[in-house]
Amino acid sequence: MVEQALPLPKQKHKSRFSAAPAWSGFVAHRWFILTVLVLLGLGAWQGVRVLLGPAVVVDRVARGRLIESVVASGHVETPYRVEIGSQITGTVEDVLVQEGEKVVKGQPLIALESRESKAAVVQAQGAVAQAEARIRQLEELTLPSAMEALTQAQATLLNAQQTYDRTAQLERNGYATRAALDDAQKTLEVARAVKRAAEFQVYTASPGGSDYVMAQTQLNQARANLDTAESRLGYATIAAPRDGVLITRSVERGTVVQAGKALLVLAPSGELQLVLQIDERNLGKIALGQKALASADAYPDQRFTATVTYINPGVDISRATVEVKLTVAEPPDYLRQDMTVSVDIEVAAKDNAEVLSVRSVHDILSGQPWVLTIKNGRAVKRLVKLGLRGNSQMEILEGLEPGDIAIPQSSGVLTGQRLRPVLP
Repeated sequence: MVEQALPLPKQKHKSRFSAAPAWSGFVAHRWFILTVLVLLGLGAWQGVRVLLGPAVVVDRVARGRLIESVVASGHVETPYRVEIGSQITGTVEDVLVQEGEKVVKGQPLIALESRESKAAVVQAQGAVAQAEARIRQLEELTLPSAMEALTQAQATLLNAQQTYDRTAQLERNGYATRAALDDAQKTLEVARAVKRAAEFQVYTASPGGSDYVMAQTQLNQARANLDTAESRLGYATIAAPRDGVLITRSVERGTVVQAGKALLVLAPSGELQLVLQIDERNLGKIALGQKALASADAYPDQRFTATVTYINPGVDISRATVEVKLTVAEPPDYLRQDMTVSVDIEVAAKDNAEVLSVRSVHDILSGQPWVLTIKNGRAVKRLVKLGLRGNSQMEILEGLEPGDIAIPQSSGVLTGQRLRPVLP
C-alpha cells in the first residue's frame, strides 16, 4: 500500500511541467498575438462603421423664442454741428480752449482785441450820462422855475384884473378918466400874456412837453448807442452757444478773422445718432421706432440701446444701400464723434417658434431652401419653408417637425450616405 501511494505525486509533477511550453510560447510571441487582436478589433470597428456609417453631430428642431435682426455697422454722429465764428472783423488775442475739450454754454472760447470797442463804450456811456443830466435839469430846475413863474403870472394877472375892474367902475361913475381905463386894460392884457407864456414853459418842461420829449429822445438814442457799443465789445469775446465738445479748431493767436468765417466746430451735448448703411434687400424689414442694441468697436462688451428715427427715402445706387439713422437718447460717456459701431436692429420676434440652427439649412437665399435629415439610417434631402431669420437660428414653417434631426453643412455628409446621428 505504501508503494501504490508513492506514484501519485509524480503524476502531478508531470502535469505541471506539461503547461510550461504553452506559456513560454505565448510569452515569446506576445507582440504578434496582441497585434493580431488589435487588427481584429479595428477590422470589427471599421466593419460596424461601414455598415452603420460615421458618427455625425446633428441639430434638432426645437421650439423657442426667435428674434430676427438686421446687423449693420456705421459711425457715431451728432444730429447737427454748430460752426462758431466771429461777428466782427478783428485780430485774435487768445484762444482759450483746445480741440476735443468739453465746454458749457456761455464759456469764453476766443478773445479778440477790443481796445477800440472799449473806447466806443466809454464814449456812449458819456452820451447817456449827458442825456440823463438834461432830463434831470428839466425835472429839477426848468420845470420848478416855470411853475414858480406861472404862480407869479397868475398873481399878477389877478391883480391886473382887479385894477381893471375898479378903474372901469370909477370911469362909469365919472371919477376916472378914459386914459386911466386904457392903461388898466393894457396892464391886464400884458398879465394875461405873461401867464400864457408861463403855462407854456411849464408844459414844455413837463413829461409829454416838447423839451422833455426831445431830451427823452436824446437819452433813448444815447442808450441805444451804448447797447450797440457794448454788443460790439461783447463780440470781441466769442463764447460757446451751448454745451458740447469742440471737434474742430482752425484759429490761432494773431489770426485776423473775418465776420462769418467758421473758427471752431462744436458737437452739442445730448442725443447722438448712429448712421448706418443698410443693404437695400433689408429695407422692407426696417421701420421707424424699431429698437436696436449697439456696441462701439472699441468697447465690444458694452452695449447700449438705440431707436430707428430716420430712413433715407433714396437708395445709394453705387453701393445698393440705404442710409438709416438711430437716435441714442442716453449715450454712454465713452462714445466719441465718428466712432465705429455695430448695430443689431430687432425687426421681428416670435414666441414658440420651430427653430433650427442656420448651419443646417442649405440655399437659404434661393427660392427652395432644403436640409439633410435622416431616414432609415441614411441622409435624405428635404425641402423646407423658412420664416424668421435670426443670427444663428431660423424658423421652420414647413418640412420639419419639432424633434426632427438636421445634418450641418460642415459635416460633409452627402445625400444617401449612411451615418449615425449624435446629439450635441
